[in-house]
Amino acid sequence: MAIIKNKEIRQMSEKDIQVKLEDLKKQLMRSNAQIAIGTTPENPGKVRTVKRTIAKLLTQLKIKKTGGA
Repeated sequence: MAIIKNKEIRQMSEKDIQVKLEDLKKQLMRSNAQIAIGTTPENPGKVRTVKRTIAKLLTQLKIKKTGGA
């Protein structure tokens, strides 16, 4: 489940965001390993959505830590 809506991310606590980040980074690492070996990943479009979701989570985490809007 790589697709998380922004509304859901804003409602998550910092700890939940960090747990989700670690999970997505592991998933991305597995996909990148498949690509590096030369095999096609089970869902090639998922790599892009995982990267975008990681970026969204990192952005929200930074906003929460700095106390921004």
